[in-house]
Amino acid sequence: MNYIGSKLSLLGFLEESINKVVDKNCNTFCDLFAGTGIVGRYFKKKGFSVIANDIQYYSYVLNRHYIGNHKELTFTKLSKQIPELQNKEIDQRGAIVCDYLTNSKSVKGFIYKNYCLGGTKNRKIQRLYFSDENGMRCDAIRQKIEEWKNHSLINNDEYYFLLATLLESIDRYANTTSVYGAFLKKLKTSALKSLVLRPAELIINDQEHQVFNKDINVIVKEVNGDVLYLDPPYNQRQYATNYHILETIAKYDNPTINGKTGLRNYEDQKSIYCSRPKVKEAFKDLILQAKVKYIFLSYNNEGLMTTDDIKEIMSLRGKYGYFTKDYNRFRADRAENRKFKASKTTEYLHYVVCT
Repeated sequence: MNYIGSKLSLLGFLEESINKVVDKNCNTFCDLFAGTGIVGRYFKKKGFSVIANDIQYYSYVLNRHYIGNHKELTFTKLSKQIPELQNKEIDQRGAIVCDYLTNSKSVKGFIYKNYCLGGTKNRKIQRLYFSDENGMRCDAIRQKIEEWKNHSLINNDEYYFLLATLLESIDRYANTTSVYGAFLKKLKTSALKSLVLRPAELIINDQEHQVFNKDINVIVKEVNGDVLYLDPPYNQRQYATNYHILETIAKYDNPTINGKTGLRNYEDQKSIYCSRPKVKEAFKDLILQAKVKYIFLSYNNEGLMTTDDIKEIMSLRGKYGYFTKDYNRFRADRAENRKFKASKTTEYLHYVVCT
């Protein structure tokens, strides 16, 4: 999934830098601005017990699967509905269920009616986030997953595997440049293709993991661990507005929506870390409340807080330092509309050894 601020290209840099600071007795990795969970997944594969959190529910869904699920999924109770599951190896069953869902009979549900041209053609505002076919297919899949859950035909682990799979799969067919703050006027090539569910990766290990869907300044007081990794928003761009349709697919709660983009209400999901007047106070509270041995902060040179701000606050907990790496900026809009024209930016990995 293309995601604002994704650290996929920086995972090697993060691991190398973190390993230069931490001792060998670190077992718990806290990723409390988790996003799509790309960093938590990486350290889960390295053998850590991971604690993940994000205020967005679609992020919780992704992390509940990628981090929370760590054992094979059997789909035992679906064998009557899907006979192909019988006598199949466990590691093949997720794909069989995904194939079954992919071929579900189309439904004109909330996504079709509000985010596809066919569903909005007679309205004042017409939207083209998905093709009609993919909108109806998404509705059918989402409703079937919820039906199975309500009838106890799938357990929580299987439920979040299927939801995560749907979110990542439908995102590949979205008629956008990469975020959901706008849609294209005509269906692009990838949006014309038929939605196919690709099973989300299942990372199996022997560790126990925890996943939360809370405000970070609340959850930081409730958990403890060895390493705390922080990757907050760097600017005033709210994630809730850029991924609002994924939030609606994840919750499937028929929200009241408004405006050209069909935006749901997100008052309870606004991040204070996107507010220039409030970010320093919130960050200071976060750093002082963290119950960990090491804190690492990813932040770039164009963020709302300055390097001096960060050094001042993190130094309150112990020995401060940082690493840097240049990388390509995430782009989801036209070049002439960007405040920053440079193609590269500098990523800082600030750290403090807590005393």
